[in-house]
Amino acid sequence: MSTITATATSPIWRPFTQMKTAPTPQMVQTGRGAWLELEDGRRVLDCISSWWVTIHGHGEPVIAEAIYEQAKKLEQALFTSFTHEPAEVLAENVLSVVPSNLKRAFFSDNGSTAVEVALKMAYQYWLNKGSKTRNRFIALEHGYHGDTVGAMSVGQSSEFWRPFKVLLFEIDSIPFPATWISDKDAEEKEAESLAALATLITKSPDSYAAIIVEPLVQGAAGMRMCTTRYLGKLERFAKEHNLLVIYDEVMTGFGRTGDWFACRKANTQPDILCLSKGLTGGFLPMALTLASENIFQAFYDDVWEKAFFHSHSYSGNPITCAAAVASMKLLHERKDTYTGKEQLHLKLIEKYIEDHPRFTRARVCGTIAAFDLKLEEESGYFASVSPRLRARFMDRGFVIRPIGNTIYLLPPYCITSEELESAYKIIYELCLEENL
Repeated sequence: MSTITATATSPIWRPFTQMKTAPTPQMVQTGRGAWLELEDGRRVLDCISSWWVTIHGHGEPVIAEAIYEQAKKLEQALFTSFTHEPAEVLAENVLSVVPSNLKRAFFSDNGSTAVEVALKMAYQYWLNKGSKTRNRFIALEHGYHGDTVGAMSVGQSSEFWRPFKVLLFEIDSIPFPATWISDKDAEEKEAESLAALATLITKSPDSYAAIIVEPLVQGAAGMRMCTTRYLGKLERFAKEHNLLVIYDEVMTGFGRTGDWFACRKANTQPDILCLSKGLTGGFLPMALTLASENIFQAFYDDVWEKAFFHSHSYSGNPITCAAAVASMKLLHERKDTYTGKEQLHLKLIEKYIEDHPRFTRARVCGTIAAFDLKLEEESGYFASVSPRLRARFMDRGFVIRPIGNTIYLLPPYCITSEELESAYKIIYELCLEENL
């Protein structure tokens, strides 16, 4: 057992944290299933899958064993000159469960990079095809695609990136038609969004390389959800107007929406698909950017300059690939753990949230549930209620991190019905308190 304890003097600079005002972090000792054990012996229920990555739960022995066995054989290989069995198996496994138009897999290391790869791929596709004017991108308002400069650029309507505005390249954006369970205006919002897209394309038909979409759920924007119908309409319009479609499924992939991927749930075929987070079951960082054969063929040439210029030192790392192969095996074997969560969420929302005086706009997609806290003060990501609620949930033994005034649950698939209901119950009780 480690003798190191959490202190305010730690040299670690934590992500998305105001270090001066943030409380001292809890030291985690072990993780098993949906639970984390802290240094003081307390157990807390991880209701957000440790930032949406730990899909099977903590300490999953099947993945741990796969990592151990692979580490004894081969830990790293230069991916420009070599390949290896874990990478080949992983690529085949992933391509077998995505839409059939996606035929090629490009390896990298995290979600932001997967998006950077997609943007470069889309732009160079048109360049290789002889078009020098298709150098702009369209994005959905309030989208979040990562923290690197290109990813920030296509997500710049997000509140996060105001300090970096001067560094970002210009894009155009259209409204995201967010809906919830009781929404009556969904089709009207979808029509408005598609009309905005049509206006952009009509005005500059040869200016855009691609449109990038978080399909079905915009995560960091507050778990804003749209319909499968909207994605189908958007795809048809894009194909009719020769516009590439990029799906950022970094968060929604690998069962989160109740199907393997949001594109499968919506029966759509993006030209490029970005994957990360749940890819390795939360054990190791890895990303894939999948592309259609049509995209790949624009780079497949005798001319060196038409090659795709992107790399990462740990591309296709064997140990990470082995973890991902093991994770996918579990997804096949334990399908019920993620396909059945939507009905459970709906049942618990009806019991604890629907008539709660402080909640509105309940929505569910697969394993994800969210609802907004009614506030008189400011809402949005920087709402001051968020850190207060976070601390109170932790005091009661639950890892729940509201996004502004949005409370969401995105648990590991192994969470039991009783454990998930305990989270709803504490949300119900805590949010009845007068002083939030």
